[in-house]
Amino acid sequence: MHTPAVHVYGPTTFRHMPWQNGGGTTCELYRLPHPQRPDAFALRLSIAQVAVGGPFSHFAGVDRELMLLAGEGMVLDFADGRQETLDQPLQPPIRFAGETGVDCRLIGGPLTDFNVMVARDWGQTQTEVVRLAAASTTALPTAGLTLIYVHAGSLAVAGMTIPSGHLAVISGATTAVIADEASVAMVVHATAV
Repeated sequence: MHTPAVHVYGPTTFRHMPWQNGGGTTCELYRLPHPQRPDAFALRLSIAQVAVGGPFSHFAGVDRELMLLAGEGMVLDFADGRQETLDQPLQPPIRFAGETGVDCRLIGGPLTDFNVMVARDWGQTQTEVVRLAAASTTALPTAGLTLIYVHAGSLAVAGMTIPSGHLAVISGATTAVIADEASVAMVVHATAV
């Protein structure tokens, strides 16, 4: 087994931007440029502070995963008639196509969500919430990229500490993740097609 390549990003490297409609702000945690379209992304992770409901932006050719981090939640009404409710922080993410019309209604005030977007012609993602007890270890397979956002606690990967509010981007072999304390992380497995 070879040592994985690990890069850690934190609040000083994240990009903050207001929404054009004034309904919230986005903190872009990670953006991988698309190999054929440098102005577009292949993969993007972000956290949004949502202040008011309204329509989602359209992202043609993009698959999305969305989960609630904090707040009372939201109800999403899809143009195809489907309805999804995100009202439990850290419940499994919902998946939908970025070109699908979506209208968001807040259940009880501002909220924070975690958003993964992947260009369909580049690859696919699978996002999970991982909870680790203090001093525990788990192995995460890395096929392509594995991105770990530490929501609470602190983790160690390949000798590097990843504190709460930081992101590790890992490429390489199966990776051992050690919890320095009780920790919760969003783990995104991204594979190119």
